[in-house]
Amino acid sequence: MHPDAQVLRPLAFAYARLAEADRNRDTLQLHRAVNDLKMVRPVVLIDELPWNEMGHPDELGLRCTDPTLRDIEIFLRRALFLQRHRPADQVLRPYVPVYKVVRTSGIGVRFEEETLATDAANHIVAHRYIDHLETEDDVARLLPPVVSYDRVETLRRYQLVGDAIGDLVPVRITGIDMFGVVTWDDIARYRGVTDLLLDLADRPDFSHALVRRLTDFRKSELDQYEAQGLLDCDPYQLHCTAARVSDLPSAGFDGTHVTRRDIWGRGTAQIFASVGNAMHDEFDIEYMLETIGQCGLSYYGCCEPLDRKIDIVSRIPNLRKIGVTPWADVDVATEAISRRYVVASKPNPAAVAVPVLDKDALRVEIGRILDACRRNGCSVDIVLKDISTCARRPENLFEWERTVMEMVRGY
Repeated sequence: MHPDAQVLRPLAFAYARLAEADRNRDTLQLHRAVNDLKMVRPVVLIDELPWNEMGHPDELGLRCTDPTLRDIEIFLRRALFLQRHRPADQVLRPYVPVYKVVRTSGIGVRFEEETLATDAANHIVAHRYIDHLETEDDVARLLPPVVSYDRVETLRRYQLVGDAIGDLVPVRITGIDMFGVVTWDDIARYRGVTDLLLDLADRPDFSHALVRRLTDFRKSELDQYEAQGLLDCDPYQLHCTAARVSDLPSAGFDGTHVTRRDIWGRGTAQIFASVGNAMHDEFDIEYMLETIGQCGLSYYGCCEPLDRKIDIVSRIPNLRKIGVTPWADVDVATEAISRRYVVASKPNPAAVAVPVLDKDALRVEIGRILDACRRNGCSVDIVLKDISTCARRPENLFEWERTVMEMVRGY
């Protein structure tokens, strides 16, 4: 047994007890009810934390030396930390996942950027990207990605983790349980924001050629994932939101080979916050039909306000969930969404980036979300995410959780 096992075993034992608890089972049912459009009450989640500010070195300090076991230690310590301090409606898998080692050859170009940071320990930085896709020739030189599965390395990691903690908690090889497509976010990183936006207006044919090629690449990757048996239909999180749903896997699932019809697709075009409906539809939604539109269910939207774009987003087949950001009008969005889709509501993370949490302002913000969803019959999960800082005061997050959970329990 690896020496790091002595670090992991008490963590795994504690994790297993929580994963097997009635609370975890009951909370999973809340997640499922929301995504089934039969909400019992809103689900509340907190994700994308500034872990460098969370403190508690006894709970979060890492001690494993092996890279694979260190990743498992991170998984366990963070899950236990959240359960102790602000669980909200967090759910735990009934197993520890060991992810399939999947590699891609890339497309022949990489992101190149200049960054500015205010905190060296925080991964949130400012970016200025260098344009590597200026011309038709640049686009023509892009290479179709080749996906490969390293089965030997996957099994090595699985054996290592299983030997360390497999007698305390199940260990499971896990595949890709969500197909994410963020084509325009990628283009923004390959090109920079200004050039991208100007070309949508000034060089529409070039912009179409670029998104066409990258869309074809993503379709090819999905084909390869499916052909190589790399997909998985046991999701517990859908980009920070609730993932459990009765409609997945599909009715045609054979219990063995997972296809695109058995998983969530998730798309977004955050940079399109700056474009109108017709352009958004033409340059992104039309292409999403070929990617996430082929999945069993789809979730669209991230930080871009979609409150006045529900009509175009609704064109995506099997759409089930729509992101509603702090920059969207929640009253307009929920009226358009109604009972047709789940509202993935994202309160403003700036609320916790202050020396003292303003609970009165928070109650107003969350109250407006809850009132709008109640008035329009919406199922909703409320997710505090994109938290670049909590002002080095983790108590802000704990107080946010307690305040919002009190409100939804009285919903």
